[in-house]
Amino acid sequence: MSVSDSSTFAFIFPGQGSQSVGMLGDLLAAEAVVANTFDEASDALGYDMRELVADSPDGKLNQTEFTQPALLTASTALLQLWRARGGEEAACAAGHSLGEYSALVAAGSIAFADAVKLVAFRGRAMSDAVPAGVGLMAAILGLGDDVIESLCAQASTDTSKVWPANYNCPGQLVVAGHVAAVERLIELAKGAGAKRAMALQVSAPSHTPLMQTAADQLQERLAGIQIEQPTMPVWSNASATPLKDVAAIREALVSQLISPVRWSETINKMYAQGVNKAVEMGPGKVLAGIVRRVERDISVSATDASDAMDKAIEAISGEAE
Repeated sequence: MSVSDSSTFAFIFPGQGSQSVGMLGDLLAAEAVVANTFDEASDALGYDMRELVADSPDGKLNQTEFTQPALLTASTALLQLWRARGGEEAACAAGHSLGEYSALVAAGSIAFADAVKLVAFRGRAMSDAVPAGVGLMAAILGLGDDVIESLCAQASTDTSKVWPANYNCPGQLVVAGHVAAVERLIELAKGAGAKRAMALQVSAPSHTPLMQTAADQLQERLAGIQIEQPTMPVWSNASATPLKDVAAIREALVSQLISPVRWSETINKMYAQGVNKAVEMGPGKVLAGIVRRVERDISVSATDASDAMDKAIEAISGEAE
């Protein structure tokens, strides 16, 4: 299916930051397809995914090697419920950072059991790539992307660098890099009139060249993963273009770790190709708010509760009739 077909909606999948203890609890208790997805993740990973999400023992849900498979599981469970309830298939899919893996599962490119193990590995590799206390991320609000790019260059030295990491929406850009460089960037941004410039509680400087070691490890791991031709275009974070073949998918997943997430550009291009609705297939509504700030004419439906899922299916199917 292409975006030019009658369906004009996209599946969008959130990344880290959308997790919460107890997420999908009501659906997990009531819906067999959701419970089965969690059980499949548990079998693949060797620990109880239900317990992790329900109780987060020792704060594990917020540790990246557990966060990533938990969010992938939640998103895939919602997708399975959507399909079980007769929801339409999207014209394309996109995921923010980690969410790109959920999108590839949705498109049939990577088997769920393989994907959940892969993102657990990805999380460990990312944590190990940069020692604790070396890296930092920060959110800058209220400045243009070009201004922040210039400030990153000013704040960087030969041994301490900061880069744009997430182009989320106009007026919101996340930067990452060495601690000292990010701290310099924060002060420069405040001086340039940023509405807010604040460090995030994330130590791994994701989507920067500091993740090269993790990218190399991921590339090696991907060589042993079966990847299929996607059943729908999946938009790449790194290039903001649709991934349509297996070689491009392998390359994109490696590039993603060391390249900024071009979410704003992705949403703009999807809209230009006719997508005017999106279904956020994951816990929470983080992406709905971001998409609204990128392109107000794209309406986003949530799916993380039973009634929300039904309303989303009705909103999409009603347009398709």
